[in-house]
Amino acid sequence: MNDTFFVSAPQLKRDPLGSPDPKPTLVPAEPEAPVYIVAYDQNWPALFEAERAVLSKVLRPWLTGPIEHVGSTAVPGLPAKPVIDIMAGVHTLKTSREALLPLRELGYQYSPYRPDLMHWFCKPSFAHRTHHLHLVPLGSPIWNDRLRFRDCLRSTPAVSNEYAALKYRLAELHRFDREAYTEGKGAFVARILRTLTDERHLT
Repeated sequence: MNDTFFVSAPQLKRDPLGSPDPKPTLVPAEPEAPVYIVAYDQNWPALFEAERAVLSKVLRPWLTGPIEHVGSTAVPGLPAKPVIDIMAGVHTLKTSREALLPLRELGYQYSPYRPDLMHWFCKPSFAHRTHHLHLVPLGSPIWNDRLRFRDCLRSTPAVSNEYAALKYRLAELHRFDREAYTEGKGAFVARILRTLTDERHLT
């Protein structure tokens, strides 16, 4: 790994759909983009579709499932950070490591964020992000949870509105701390997933 591209840091990378990685990770040496929430943009679905068309060709050797639009930009009407989140289903993380170089040629920057669960990329840089890409084993818990949470936001306006208000508050509190912003959403996401699980068990 190029030492000018990543630097060691004793901070934990976190994800609201999973527990923190207990080991120090590597973070990009360049400054990370601040957290800003903007109104929903009707162009976001088209931006995803355009990127999916490109990724479908590049990732064809490793795909075992669909390429999904996830995150807040995948929910009509929901305010969000203006970054298109994309999740691609792969067989294993080990075999899909071979995709890192082709993706780099497309402008995707790799970071070992929760490497036990996914391969994580952003484009075009950590300081200016337009896309996030997650290579995730198809059918894994994080794959299923992200789709369940997205679909709940799409179908339940009350949950979507509550989530939007939380995101605005957290963005104001943690403008220059993306980890704290993400961590702050964790309890909400966990509560919604528990509710969905409980409802499924009752049906």
